[in-house]
Amino acid sequence: MGLRKILTDKDPALHKVCKPVTNFDSKLHKLLDDMAETLAEANGVGLAAPQVGILRRVVIVDVGDEIVELVNPTMLETDGEQVGAEGCLSVPGRYGLVKRPYYAKVRAQDRNGDWFEVEGEEIIARCFCHELDHLDGIVYTEVMDRFLTEEELMGDDE
Repeated sequence: MGLRKILTDKDPALHKVCKPVTNFDSKLHKLLDDMAETLAEANGVGLAAPQVGILRRVVIVDVGDEIVELVNPTMLETDGEQVGAEGCLSVPGRYGLVKRPYYAKVRAQDRNGDWFEVEGEEIIARCFCHELDHLDGIVYTEVMDRFLTEEELMGDDE
């Protein structure tokens, strides 16, 4: 495994639509392993392939007890609403106020090409939406209401 460089929001690769994965091979497995190591090193919750310069529909999400690998994911269902602070490894040190669904259900393939569904609420739903946006060339700063001030962020932790 190896660490990958995380691109910042100024990089044009983050603003391009990703292509589907068609080969479920050792190259994909290495990408997923490297992304997991990179996510852990960066102390993040999710990471999309375009954030490490690969324009393919691949996402990983730390759901607490495991890393979920989503290859060629599509959003099946959303419900409810939540508004809260959202950050991104590609926008270091900044957080914005973003409205997302409270619940999200995703269909994706695993590293071997087998289809499965996964769902989550709160931070997991937020992360699914955020990371799938990356696959369509959307960074959260394009859908946020506004950046949050340091004082507002400090207030959220109390």
